[in-house]
Amino acid sequence: MKKLALVLLGVIITSTWSCKEVNKLTQFNMNYSDEITIPATLGIDLPIDIWTPNIPTNSTSTFESNNTHKDLIQKINLTKMNLTITSPASSTWDFLKKIEIYISADGLDDKKIAWLDDIPQTGLKSIDLTVSSDDLKEHIKKDEYKLETKTVTRQLVSHDTKVEIKSTFFVDAKILGI
Repeated sequence: MKKLALVLLGVIITSTWSCKEVNKLTQFNMNYSDEITIPATLGIDLPIDIWTPNIPTNSTSTFESNNTHKDLIQKINLTKMNLTITSPASSTWDFLKKIEIYISADGLDDKKIAWLDDIPQTGLKSIDLTVSSDDLKEHIKKDEYKLETKTVTRQLVSHDTKVEIKSTFFVDAKILGI
């Protein structure tokens, strides 16, 4: 009886490990980078909306290079969004009180995907946003998407601020029908 229990335990452990290993083969990241310009402000506590140009997803080629395609995608989640001020060199995030980023794509509803509500006034040039756990597969499967950035300022800013947005999306897919 003990031998049977040990054999069953071995089978369970082996199959659990094997499933985890197969799952790793069906998961990968997609990284995107874009730039926005936050315009000089006319006042404090004023909301400002900024749209990116269309961002090509290149999803078809990325899926193919990972041995999958759009029909086999199970979910796509944003795992990281970083914003870095690229110019002017002296700018920091101290002027901004809060920021929210929404994703939109043709024929789909906008979704809030990242935010930071109380940006610290500590001279930071780069910030990581809190990201949503929403499934974004329908947005990323499209040929392109847009980001809308909504900001609220806490200080007057006399110059435009250029910001690089780096996003990482986690993709869970079936590979070759696995």
